[in-house]
Amino acid sequence: MYPHRPVLVEEVLTHLSIRPEGAYVDGTMGSGGHAEAILGRLHGGGRLIGVDRDAQILALAKERLQGSDRRVDFCHGNYADLKRHLDVLGLEKVDGVVLDLGLSSLQLDQGERGFSFSKPARLDMRMDPEQELTAEDLVNDRSEQELADLIYLWGEERFARRIARTIVKQRSQGRITMTTELADIVARAVPSRGHAWRGRIHPATRTFQALRIAVNQELDHLKDFLASYPDMLNPQGRVVVISYHSLEDRLVKHTFRDQAKRGVVSLVVKRPLIPSEQEQQENPRSRSAKLRVAERL
Repeated sequence: MYPHRPVLVEEVLTHLSIRPEGAYVDGTMGSGGHAEAILGRLHGGGRLIGVDRDAQILALAKERLQGSDRRVDFCHGNYADLKRHLDVLGLEKVDGVVLDLGLSSLQLDQGERGFSFSKPARLDMRMDPEQELTAEDLVNDRSEQELADLIYLWGEERFARRIARTIVKQRSQGRITMTTELADIVARAVPSRGHAWRGRIHPATRTFQALRIAVNQELDHLKDFLASYPDMLNPQGRVVVISYHSLEDRLVKHTFRDQAKRGVVSLVVKRPLIPSEQEQQENPRSRSAKLRVAERL
């Protein structure tokens, strides 16, 4: 079965301003939720390019969209390398790009991938299982200072130094390999009064976010894409970005604003769009989503 709840799907379709004969990119294709919705707006001459780092999930998208294979190209790789993917396909520019950042539902639900501490699994966290670096490597091989900086900068965790110190002390007794083990270590390191987590957020949440971002170089790839996407859009082509935490949203917001000041793009929405209360209730994973849109001038 496929996850059937792409986030903010109607908003994505509306703000991509889809032309039936246009060419569009889903840079984080996942299992194909947004892609399927976009295809519903395209005619026979339209084209969709789906990109994803996870070959396993990309294969599911192929299966899901197999009836539309003549209009879809599937690219295993990173959306930050979009120009290379377009070059291979013989395309110079497209009419729109959508990015749904963060993890897919499948990646979260596959406990063995190590993204969540709700199930015991190896500390993996790789979006592309073919890459070498894992979260286990970071936790066991980085210095205390490096771990503290990583957790503070990319997890925005105020107790980063205490957490790093506790991790280093614990790993001196043996390599830390499991998600639940790390979550317990972080929980012991954080004073209970410092987190409003009873019934809400687990104290390891920000640390896991930081490790995931570091393992997958998520912010670096987002920066690379944001710097290059205008050159790949036709005039009046649009980019739609859905982010899930403040680091991503801040980067998108400031880049779009800077590009608007320089006359490269215009801001289609002044403030980010968020899911309706109904969508948040039906799909709790959408609660932190923010959507921003820019149009190529």
